[in-house]
Amino acid sequence: MFVKSAMIPQAKCYTVQESEPVKNVITMLEEHGIDGLPILNGKKYVGVVTRYDVYKSFFESNKSREDYYSSTTAQDILSHEETYLKGDEIFERTLYELNDFPLLSVVDSDQEFKGIVTRYDVFDQFQSAFGMHKKGVRIAFTSVETEGRISRLADIIQQFHESVISLVTFDETDKLVRRIVLKIEKRDNVNRFLKKLEKSGFRILDIKEDD
Repeated sequence: MFVKSAMIPQAKCYTVQESEPVKNVITMLEEHGIDGLPILNGKKYVGVVTRYDVYKSFFESNKSREDYYSSTTAQDILSHEETYLKGDEIFERTLYELNDFPLLSVVDSDQEFKGIVTRYDVFDQFQSAFGMHKKGVRIAFTSVETEGRISRLADIIQQFHESVISLVTFDETDKLVRRIVLKIEKRDNVNRFLKKLEKSGFRILDIKEDD
C-alpha cells in the first residue's frame, strides 16, 4: 500500500497561505478541531504550522497577545519545510515520521500541495490491518521459518472454510521462527481448526475472542 492510497486530497484539506495572520491560524485550528495546517505560497507547499508551534512561538516572543497577533504570520512559525511526502512511499514507513507529529503533506515534483496523511489515518489503517474494526477470534501462533509454511497455513484455512478478517506476520529475533497473528470470524469449528494447526507444526501462543 502506498501513501497516495490513504492521502486526504487537497480539496478536503484545510490550509493557510504563508501571509495569513496567526490569529486566523488559531481560529482555524480551533474551529476544525485539528492540530496542524499545511502552509502554502499560492499552490506551493512551504511548511506546516501546529498548535505547538503557535504556543511555543507566543511564549518565547515575550509579547502581549495583541502585539503577537498583529505582528506574526503563518510564515513566521512554520516548520517541516523539508519534510513531506511524494505519494509513492510505502505507507507503513509513515508511522515513524508521524509518531510525534500530527500530519505530513504530500507534494508533486513541482512542490505543489496535493494532500495530507495524518497520524490518525495511519493508526486507523494499522487497526484495519489487524482486523480491530471487526469482531472475531484472534489467534497468535509461531511457526519455524521454512519454505511453504504460509502456503500450508492457507491450505488449512481453506480446508476449514475459515473466513479471515486479518493476517499479519512478524519475524522473531532469531529469524528462524515467524510469529503470526490470524483473526477469523467466530464459528463452531474453531477448536478443530486450532488442533489442526498444532498437528501441522504451528505452536499456539494465545487465543482471544472479541467481547
